[in-house]
Amino acid sequence: MCKTKSVKSYIRTIPDFPHAGIMFRDVTTLFSDPKGFRMAIDQLLAPFVGMRIDQVVGLEARGFILGGAVAHQLSCGFVPIRKKGKLPGKTIEKAYALEYGTATVEIHDDALKAGDKILVIDDLLATGGTAQAGIHLIESLGAEVVGCGFVIDLPELGGRKLLEGMGMKLHCLCAFDGK
Repeated sequence: MCKTKSVKSYIRTIPDFPHAGIMFRDVTTLFSDPKGFRMAIDQLLAPFVGMRIDQVVGLEARGFILGGAVAHQLSCGFVPIRKKGKLPGKTIEKAYALEYGTATVEIHDDALKAGDKILVIDDLLATGGTAQAGIHLIESLGAEVVGCGFVIDLPELGGRKLLEGMGMKLHCLCAFDGK
């Protein structure tokens, strides 16, 4: 009997990267496999088909790969949220906490219109800090986040609880224990 692979089975785990004790979930093996990549895109967008979505917002950097493909399938636009200093035009920014320090993300100040319906896409939901900062930027432009899609959820790090506490509709394709 032939068993169909799951999205999770395409994801490689690399122990002790980037630091000892971290189990890095590498989605490049998912992206490089045509069947795996197609499966991930189809599953990411499935709960949102038929909804009004004006733009897909991808979070730097793997969210660009996934978000662009999801936007194409939904026949809508794509907008990147980038690390500070990477966008050429006038931007707005939001700082957020990391394990050791802070980071800042930006979006062009004219990237979204008031009332736009937005789907946020990224590869990994860990602490939720990047997604939370991105959602704040989206909302500050008057747009509305109608959902967030992630390939991987790391439940122990609390991102799901954080985003659901903000009232976000979440869709994650798989979960891994640990960090």
